[in-house]
Amino acid sequence: MTTEIATADLQAFTEDWLDWYRTQEARLADPHGFLAITGLHWLDDRPQRFPDAPGAWHTGRDGVVVHLDDGEELVVDGTPVRGEHRFGVLPERGGVDAAWGDAVIEVAKRGGHDIVRPRHPDAPLRTAFTGTPAYAPDPRWAVTGQYVPFDEPRPTTVGAAVEGLEHVYGAPGRIEFELHGRQLSLTAFPGQGAGQLMVLFTDATSGVTTYAANRVLAVEPPAADGTVVLDFNRAANLPCAYTDLATCPLPPAENRLPVAIEAGQKIPRERGGSSAEIPAEVTAAGNPFPRPAHS
Repeated sequence: MTTEIATADLQAFTEDWLDWYRTQEARLADPHGFLAITGLHWLDDRPQRFPDAPGAWHTGRDGVVVHLDDGEELVVDGTPVRGEHRFGVLPERGGVDAAWGDAVIEVAKRGGHDIVRPRHPDAPLRTAFTGTPAYAPDPRWAVTGQYVPFDEPRPTTVGAAVEGLEHVYGAPGRIEFELHGRQLSLTAFPGQGAGQLMVLFTDATSGVTTYAANRVLAVEPPAADGTVVLDFNRAANLPCAYTDLATCPLPPAENRLPVAIEAGQKIPRERGGSSAEIPAEVTAAGNPFPRPAHS
């Protein structure tokens, strides 16, 4: 009976991980996901035209402005716009997606700079995507830690995948945990949902079997007693692991772990990884993400 329960638990754990993996891949391979980006254009006060977007773009004290020529049109929040359109001042790590035919023109602010980043479904990186290598899921890499909140969020400046760019986060606390008999900790940043946390890190596998610059781990809100689960099986690549057209943050220095985290996603094929390293659990389950349309 014990073996049967353990087997059932392992099967449920693996199925949950597969759901997570498929979601990651589907988001990446979305027609307007990060693999669809065709350019990273930095704006200044000089009007500029780009080969993969309509209009002439510039920015200044009043924010981003585009001047569309006759016959050019964008759709912003469901409304067609022509001529001059003002996007206004964008918040850091915020942005607007404007539709242009079957493409999306992302207008955003990253590291204090306004950018235009077109996303085209037929981008070669997207249409050639075959999946991300990963370690097979293993419950031993789901570690219980203790969240230690700071008295107040600590402004933390980190580097970026783009040289010279910096990101600033308000770190609310750190997570302490034990792994391989070692006491470790990770500075946590705010996550996407209410109370959620995000951890950027590298480890002894970085640059060997996993992407050298960073991986990210989403952490559910701490329990009432401060406990959290660090499921390193869900350590994910950031977009910069696939494309140079991303502005991803790098981990703070204290998040460079001196142990090997042999779990989660590996070096993508796009950076020299092997598609043969996609776990058998994934290949046995069939296509993990909607195959990109070649258009």
